Amino acid sequence: MATVIELPVETYKGPVEPDWCPGCGDFGVLKGIQTAAAKLGIPTHNLLVVSGIGCSSNLPGFINAYGIHSLHGRAVPVATGAHLANTDLKTIITGGDGDGYGIGVGHLIHAMRRNLDVTYIVMDNQIYGLTTGQTSPTTTVGHKTKSTPMGNVENPLNPLALAITAGATFVARAFSGEQKHLADTIAAAIEHKGFSLVDVHSPCVTYNKINTYPFFKERVYKLEDENWDPSDFNSSLNKAWEWGDRIPLGVVYKTDKPTYEDSEIAFKKGALVKQDLRADKKVWQECIDEMI
Repeated sequence: MATVIELPVETYKGPVEPDWCPGCGDFGVLKGIQTAAAKLGIPTHNLLVVSGIGCSSNLPGFINAYGIHSLHGRAVPVATGAHLANTDLKTIITGGDGDGYGIGVGHLIHAMRRNLDVTYIVMDNQIYGLTTGQTSPTTTVGHKTKSTPMGNVENPLNPLALAITAGATFVARAFSGEQKHLADTIAAAIEHKGFSLVDVHSPCVTYNKINTYPFFKERVYKLEDENWDPSDFNSSLNKAWEWGDRIPLGVVYKTDKPTYEDSEIAFKKGALVKQDLRADKKVWQECIDEMI
């Protein structure tokens, strides 16, 4: 096993200061990613952060790494292309619940079933923040928003259950109000070989007055404190549905399966950007001869 040399957290401080609302949970997620990268000793030139559109999707501009601020709901396919071109990169996808679980959910499902070796960190504030407070895919029933003034009538999507059943091999939940636990969870997700989803409850202090810091502080508990075994599929799926007076934090499900990169013959010789992609002369001539 290679020796890990931790780096100063300041290594990942971006040139631009975040412009989120004071108190936004996304500050904690940014610090969590920076702390996790420092803990794992990831060189900045080996780290790629890709996002879609939304308040949280501004994150690549606030961290010292390669970054792509892509289109709404399209962070996963953009990250997939970049990662498959250079599988040596540590690829992290960041965004919000609207971007990832709404517009981009189709891309998310297929990336999970392929078990791509990337990490997706979703800042789940249960509201559309950038567009000033409409209901999102994870908004709870009865929540009054700008788009549901009489109360939301739609059942919220369960991202943890979706990820487990779709094929993600690392599924976790974290909370911006538990900084060390958040950073440790992100580090574990990055280290995991396979698709990792970390659903982070990141309170929107401006537009969501229900799912606040006090709301979560009163309810969250850490699975590791209860000797949780994340390897059992059925137990993990049941745990993913736990919500109410108790909300679990930590690794809900984890398993080891071959990744897409391990199974695809194109990557047997390593990252594509480091391969000689010119056709072998003998093979090329055989193709020509076959066509003539």
